Amino acid sequence: MSTEKVATVSGGVDPITSVHSTGSHLDAQDHEVNLDAVLSNPLSLGEVGTTLTDAQKIFVMKRLHFDSLTSFDELPPECTFIFEKIEQMSTEEAVEILKQAIKDHKNDVNIKEHDLELWQELVDYQPSILHQQLQGGEKTESFSDDHKKDKLPEYTSVIEASEVDSIDPSTGKPEIVDWSLQVRLEAVLIAYWAPYPEIRAITLPFDDPTIPAETFRVYLIGIIWTAIGAVINQFFTERQPAISLAVAVVQIFLYPSGLLCEWILPKWKIKLWKNWVIDLNPGPYTYKEQMLATIFCSVSGGGTSYVSSNILMQKLEMFYDNKWVDFGYQVLLILSTNFMGIGLAGLIRKFAVYPVQAVWPIILPGIALNKTLLTKSKKQNINGWKISGYSFFFIVFAASFLYFWVPNYLFQALSYFSWLAWIKPDNQNLAVVTGFIGGLGLNPIPTFDWNMISLNSPLKVPFYNQTNLITGMFIGFFTILGLWYSNYKWTGYMPINSNVIHTNTGESYSVRAVVNDKSLFDNEKYQEIGPPFYSAANLFVYGAFFAIYPFHFVYEFGMQYKQMWHALKGLGSALRNFRESTYEGFNDPHSVMMKVYPEVPEWAYMCILVISIVLAILCVKVYPAETPVWGIFFALGINFVFLIPLTTVAARTGFSFGLNVLVELIVGYAIPGNGLALAFIKALGYNIDGQAQNFVNDLKQGHYAKLPPRATYRVQLLSILVASFIQLAILNFQITGIKNYCEPDNKQKFTCVNGRTFYNASVLWGVIGPKKVFGHLYPILQWCFLIGFLLAFPCIALKRWGPKKLVKTFEPTIVIGGMLNYAPYNLSYFIPGVYVSLAFMWYIRGKYEAWWQKYNYLLSCGLDAGVAFSSIIIFFAVMYHEKDINWWGNTVMYNGYDGGMTGWLNATESAPDGYFGPRKGHYP
Repeated sequence: MSTEKVATVSGGVDPITSVHSTGSHLDAQDHEVNLDAVLSNPLSLGEVGTTLTDAQKIFVMKRLHFDSLTSFDELPPECTFIFEKIEQMSTEEAVEILKQAIKDHKNDVNIKEHDLELWQELVDYQPSILHQQLQGGEKTESFSDDHKKDKLPEYTSVIEASEVDSIDPSTGKPEIVDWSLQVRLEAVLIAYWAPYPEIRAITLPFDDPTIPAETFRVYLIGIIWTAIGAVINQFFTERQPAISLAVAVVQIFLYPSGLLCEWILPKWKIKLWKNWVIDLNPGPYTYKEQMLATIFCSVSGGGTSYVSSNILMQKLEMFYDNKWVDFGYQVLLILSTNFMGIGLAGLIRKFAVYPVQAVWPIILPGIALNKTLLTKSKKQNINGWKISGYSFFFIVFAASFLYFWVPNYLFQALSYFSWLAWIKPDNQNLAVVTGFIGGLGLNPIPTFDWNMISLNSPLKVPFYNQTNLITGMFIGFFTILGLWYSNYKWTGYMPINSNVIHTNTGESYSVRAVVNDKSLFDNEKYQEIGPPFYSAANLFVYGAFFAIYPFHFVYEFGMQYKQMWHALKGLGSALRNFRESTYEGFNDPHSVMMKVYPEVPEWAYMCILVISIVLAILCVKVYPAETPVWGIFFALGINFVFLIPLTTVAARTGFSFGLNVLVELIVGYAIPGNGLALAFIKALGYNIDGQAQNFVNDLKQGHYAKLPPRATYRVQLLSILVASFIQLAILNFQITGIKNYCEPDNKQKFTCVNGRTFYNASVLWGVIGPKKVFGHLYPILQWCFLIGFLLAFPCIALKRWGPKKLVKTFEPTIVIGGMLNYAPYNLSYFIPGVYVSLAFMWYIRGKYEAWWQKYNYLLSCGLDAGVAFSSIIIFFAVMYHEKDINWWGNTVMYNGYDGGMTGWLNATESAPDGYFGPRKGHYP
C-alpha cells in the first residue's frame, strides 16, 4: 500500500503529493507520479530538497544537468522527483545499491570509468565514516589502510557554496566532497533512472500509468502510415539507388497526424462488449501514443520484408519463372518469416529487453525525437545554447533537406570526393589505394555527404564501436592489398574491391550461363564456362565471415557466460512455464516500473512461433518448393544457437551481423544442386534473426517509454499483417505492370540489384554449390573456421586479465566485423564516421555532457530525416523523368581507373592459354 507525502505550497497542493512513496525502489509504486498534477503546479528550487543546503541543491542540479536552466522558479518534474528520492533514501540503502551496481557493471563497456571509480570510492569510504559517526566523530583504527586518514574530513564534510562552481560531478576525475549527499545521489540515479547518461537523456525517472497509450488514434494513424511506408519502401527497394521512408521521417508525420486526430475526432465513447469501451478522443495526444504509433510503423520503416527478394526471384520470367508462385504461396512465405521473428523476439525478452545492460544504442535517437516532439521542456542555457530541442531538430532537418540536393544531384563529386585519385586518374596504383568507387578508399577527406558519413551511425553507437570497426578495416586494407599484388588465387586478374564474381578471363560471371531453361545446373555449360572466381576483397570478406561465426559464439559465451547462463535458464524456464511471464530477477528502475502492466505471457509468443512454423511447412508441402521440411527446423535451430550471442552484442554495442553466409554454406553442402531450397532456407535462417532483432528493438522502445506490453504485442501483429499484404500487392504490380522491370536498361532505374544478388547467390551456392568453389578453388577458407575458434581464447584472456584501461573498450567481434565491410564498401565510407563520432560521442560527450544529452540524438534524427525526405523529393522532382546535369562535378569520379577498375594482370595477355585457374577438362 503506497503512502503520499502531503504538503501545501502557496495555498495549493504540493505536486510532490503526486509522487508515490513506498520507501523501496523495488516497488513499482515508488516510481509513479501523477504527471498532470506535477506539471500543473511545478516547484521552485527553494521548495524541493528541504533538508539540503543551497550548495547541495546546486551540486545535484549540476549532476543532473539542470544547472543550465534559465530559471529555477519552475523545475522540471524529473528534477523534483530526484530530489524527493534523495531525501527519502538512507545512506545504508544507497551503499548497498552502489555495491550491487559495481558488481553488475564491473565489465560493462558502456559505463564510464570515472563513474565506476566514483562508486567504488563512495563504497570504500563508507564503513569508516559510519564507524566514525558511531564513535562520536573520532577517527578509529578501522580506517582503510589503502587511503590516507587525513582525507577523511574531505569525504564527511558538507559541500560549501564556494566549492560548487569549481566542481563538475559528471565529467573528469571523480571527486568526493560530500559523501552523504553523493552516495545517495548516485544510488538514486541508478535505482530510479539509469546508470547510463544516454538513457537518462531519452527517458524519465518515473511513470504515470494513467497516461493513454493504446487508443483509437494510434491504430488509425498507425495503419495509414504503415501502409504509406509499405508502398514507398516496397516500390523503390529494387531501384538503384533505392528510396526509403525512414522511421525518423514517419515520426515527423505521426506527430501532426496525432494532433489532427485530437482536433477533429468526436469525443465519443463506444461500448463494444461488457467493459470494452473505445474512447475515440481521450484528450491531448500523448507521448506514449506517439511511441506506440512509431512501433506500429517500424515494421515497414526504412525497408521491406526480406522474402520480397525470394518472391521476385522465383516469379520473374528472367530468373526462375516459377509459374506456381501464386498469391497463396507468397502470403504463406511472407507471414511465416515475419511471424517467426516476432515469436522468437518474445521468447528472448529475458536477456534482450529486460536487462539494464541491453542498451540498444541504435534506437535511442528515435525515442529522443518523440520525447522532444511531445514533452515540454524548460528553457536552458547550455554553453551558450538557448535553442529548444524542438526548434533545433527542425532547423537541422531543414538544413539537411536543402543541403542534400547538392551532393545527391547538383555536385555529386562531393559524395564520392576521391580527390587523391583525381590527381592522376591514369595511375592504377593510386586509384587502388585511394579510390572511392573502385579502390580501397584510403582518403582522409572522402565525402561531404551525410548519407555516406552516417553509414555506421556515428551519432548513435558508442565511440568504441567506430574505433574497433576501423581497426578491422585497416587490417583488411593491408591484407587485401597483399592478396591482390601477390596474385594469390588469381586475384590480380580481377578488380581489387569488386563484389562481382568473375570468369577465368576476368569478366563478370553470368550464373545464367551455367543453368538450363529450368534454372537447374547444366554440367555441359559449366565445363565450357568454368567455376566462378572471387576478387581479393571478396575472398577476404568470405574468410572473415567464416571466422566471425565460431569466434563470436565462443567469445561471447566466454566473456558473458554468467549472463548467458542466466539467459538460457530464463529461456528454459519460459518454455517450461509458458503460461507465466514475470520480471523476476530484474530490479533496474525501468523493469520495476513495467511491473504494473500485465505482461504478454510466453504462451502467446509460443503460439505465434508455432503458427509461423506451420505456415512455412505448408509452403514446402502444398507448393513444389523443392525444400525438405527438415530445412525449416534447421533454420530455426541455427537461429536458436546464435540468437543469444548475436542479440547480446547488438544490444550492448549496436553492432550486428547476419547468418546468411553460414546458412548458405551449410545448405549448399547439405542440399547440392538445389537453388530453390537454398533460397527458401536462407530466407528463414537470415530473416528469423533479422526480424527477431527488429522486434526486440520495438519491445525495448516500449520498455523505455513504459508502454503496456500487450499493446505493443497487438500493434506488432497488426502491423505485420498490414505491411505484408500491401508489400505483396505492390510487388506483384511491379512484376506485371512496369515495363522492362529488372532489366539492366530500365529507364526508371528499377534494375533489381537485390533480386539479382539473391538469384546469383541461389545459383552459385545452391546450384553450383560451395563444394566446387570452396572445397577445390579456395580450400584455405575452410581453415578460417578453426582460426576464428582458436582466436577467441587469447581475446578472452586479454579482455579478462589485460590492463583494464586499455582493453575495456576492446570489442574483437567488431574488429572482425570491420573486415566484412569491403566489396563493394571501403575505408572512404567509414573514415568520416570516425571523425564525427570522435567529436560528438567522445569529446563533446565527455566535456559537454549536458549539451550532448539534449542535442546529440536530435542532431542524428534531424540529419537522417532531412536526407530521407530530400531523397524522396529529388526522385520525383528530377529523377523519375531524368533531368541530368552533365558537368565535371557530376562526372569526374567516374573517370580513370577509379571509375573503371581492372586487374593489374590481363588474362588474355599474361595467363596461360588466355585464361587463369584450373585447366579446361579439370574444372572442380
